[in-house]
Amino acid sequence: MAAGGRGLYGRDEIRKIDAHAHVGEFGSWCGVGITAEGMAAEMALYGIERAIVSYPDNRVALDAQKSFPGTLHALAWMNPTLPSAADEFRRLAGEGLVAGLKLHPLFDAYTANDECVFPLMEEAAARDLPVFVHSGHPPFSLPWSIGQLAEEFPKARVVMVHMGHGHGVYIQAAIDTARRIPNIWLENSGMPMHTKTREAYLRVGSGRIFWGSDVPFHHYAVEILRTEVSGLGRSQLEDVFHGNITRFMGW
Repeated sequence: MAAGGRGLYGRDEIRKIDAHAHVGEFGSWCGVGITAEGMAAEMALYGIERAIVSYPDNRVALDAQKSFPGTLHALAWMNPTLPSAADEFRRLAGEGLVAGLKLHPLFDAYTANDECVFPLMEEAAARDLPVFVHSGHPPFSLPWSIGQLAEEFPKARVVMVHMGHGHGVYIQAAIDTARRIPNIWLENSGMPMHTKTREAYLRVGSGRIFWGSDVPFHHYAVEILRTEVSGLGRSQLEDVFHGNITRFMGW
């Protein structure tokens, strides 16, 4: 599916923004990676206008953003277990360098609702910067824990990345939790149950679910197709692929 071409079943190409991707190299068991240049090329191929990116070393995401301004938007990946995390996030946010906060409880080994996260949440809420939280892996990033974090900070805008990820129980919990807590949005990258994107759109709210790729861990073509076959109509797909994240980010 090339940019400017026609989508699945002959539909005109739908504009796309990737609400969740990573730039850089992930070694060890992952064995995946993508450069900023490679990402920009792939985005052009699949008709993706912008991508929200992060990497454990924030310099990598910031360099990518600098190389492709207006196309790649860096989040500040912060590890709240480090004493310097809140001050560093405050600096990055204060200088207008980042589009939001990224928390990865699994990668950095803390639970999503741990009090160590609170200073970062307070800073993000005060600046109205969105908080993207990895979900789907016990014991660190369960949907219920992210729900408790969102309830603790009702003024924060919390995005539950992967909406429960690969486990059906967690996927359902992500939908149920977001339906109950109004300051949670869902992002669907790597979530294998295509029909759950439609369920989230209808049950949580038409404006509260985003499409994402999780590149380089997943492929654009697979992630696009999974959402296209979710059972949503053309205008609904436009919300998920483009409109919702555009409004959410204020673009």
